Amino acid sequence: MADKVKNAEEVKAAGKEEKNKAEAKPKKPKVKLSERVGKFFREYKSELKKIVWYSKEDTIRSTVLVLVAIIVFSVIISTLDFLFSSGLLAIGRLI
Repeated sequence: MADKVKNAEEVKAAGKEEKNKAEAKPKKPKVKLSERVGKFFREYKSELKKIVWYSKEDTIRSTVLVLVAIIVFSVIISTLDFLFSSGLLAIGRLI
């Protein structure tokens, strides 16, 4: 029993030492809001320079391809919907 109490005290002491170590870490100095905002916009501007924009022809070609794909898939889904609903109605009439 005394061993358990002794071990518990050692665990508590070790926890306090770790807590003291965590508190002893040097804190980062606070940066003013205006400096943080300025840094944000500088980084934002540098990231915008890295963007590679597509040419007008590539953009138009991609847009047309997306529109065609939307039309094709909508026709396929509409056809399947019509067939399934007709099939369910036919099964309903048999019963």
